[in-house]
Amino acid sequence: MSTGSGAHSAPAPNSQEDTVSDATATTPGTAPGIAAGPAATPRKGTFSSLRIRNYRLFATGQMVSNTGTWMQRIAQDWLVLSLTGSSAAVGITTALQFLPMLLFGLYGGVIADRFAKRRLLLLTQSAMGLTGLALAVLTLSGQVQVWHVYLVAFALGLVTVVDNPARQAFVSEMVGQDELRNAVSLNSANFQSARLIGPAVAGVLITAFGSGWAFLFNGLSFIAPVAGLLMMRTAELHKVARVPRSKGQLREGLRYVSGRPDLIWPIVLVGFIGTFGFNFPIWLTAFVYHVFHAGAGTYALFNGLMAAGSLIGALLAARRGSSRLRLLVGAAMLFGALEITAAAAPSFWIFAALLAPIGMVGLTINVTANSSVQMATDPLMRGRVMSLFMMVFMGGTPLGAPVVGWVTDTFGARVGFLVGGAISMAAAALIGLILARVGGLRLKIDLRRGHQHVAFVPRVADGTPSTEKELAAVA
Repeated sequence: MSTGSGAHSAPAPNSQEDTVSDATATTPGTAPGIAAGPAATPRKGTFSSLRIRNYRLFATGQMVSNTGTWMQRIAQDWLVLSLTGSSAAVGITTALQFLPMLLFGLYGGVIADRFAKRRLLLLTQSAMGLTGLALAVLTLSGQVQVWHVYLVAFALGLVTVVDNPARQAFVSEMVGQDELRNAVSLNSANFQSARLIGPAVAGVLITAFGSGWAFLFNGLSFIAPVAGLLMMRTAELHKVARVPRSKGQLREGLRYVSGRPDLIWPIVLVGFIGTFGFNFPIWLTAFVYHVFHAGAGTYALFNGLMAAGSLIGALLAARRGSSRLRLLVGAAMLFGALEITAAAAPSFWIFAALLAPIGMVGLTINVTANSSVQMATDPLMRGRVMSLFMMVFMGGTPLGAPVVGWVTDTFGARVGFLVGGAISMAAAALIGLILARVGGLRLKIDLRRGHQHVAFVPRVADGTPSTEKELAAVA
């Protein structure tokens, strides 16, 4: 995502309070972590990026297709559970959908860097619509079997390998670098708004008519983003130079990330949380089916409550002027603690009430990590870096979902949820300590009234490497 070609379009820091990523864009001849360019202008408002016509078209199309996507997710999970009665089967479906990202995710990033992203998105969005229509035909005809759902989920995952990095990287081509953070947050708000609508509509359709109509709506919903892409004014896009085809581009991307602690550790953290902490289709279906003995409407309600919290989190993120790493680590620890608390909730309504804050904090993790990594990355590397980010975040699901599904089936929904929360919390604590050590931070305890009692503060001495000083300043 870039406002122009080459490293000269790398992001400048927005403020001294910005995340590591805001202060680490590079220009030729500078070491990683040295800020390039003048300070950017202050925040411009919660919806500032919507003033850009191309982004409005994109956001409108995504709102429609995201609604369809959430309808299909609810219908797909419930269909698999109805066909098999197994939470592990739901986990297998989720795993198959994200397995291609784990296997081929980095190749998707290379493709996104090599080709025009708008054209790639026209192909991928059309293909995603066809997968929804295929599942609709199978279900409405009464021929659907669980292996059909597995196959469609895997096919959708293959398309997502290219769609995700291309869509992520296309945002800055629409809005430019100054509006990138705002647009990333609004994309999440868009997705979560659809998450409020989609499950509610899906619950009604499944209860009244069956899952097939939800799949049909999802397939047709992709007409909207395709139309939006076709209507864009290409002359108004912020062009970025394509990366020429050459050997070793995957290794180049991995070396780039491995040498940047401000990139590698946030990616590792979201990998743990994505693998073990975001298995909500497994846990929520298990709680609905086995703990509360309810139906698809309750499953839609739970997803709607999480979406409401996520939407609030996304709008707060859109207003936030910075994405510091301490916010990411703190949110991850709170996320794990909330999941542990929900696992032990003694009643239906206490469990339901905890879903909104879980959604809000989970969204904060996603947006903070996403915007931090994007803002820190050189434009010519962004497709590969974001593919690695999405590969770790989403591609870990094939590893975690079957395990979490087995734990949930074997020991119950409460134990499965608790294990996911405990792993997320432990990973956040460990990576927080690693970042503090790498950044030369120390724990400061101040018990005076009116002061922050516990905080990490820089411990930077003469001779400390410059990248360590910069990480300490913005962590």
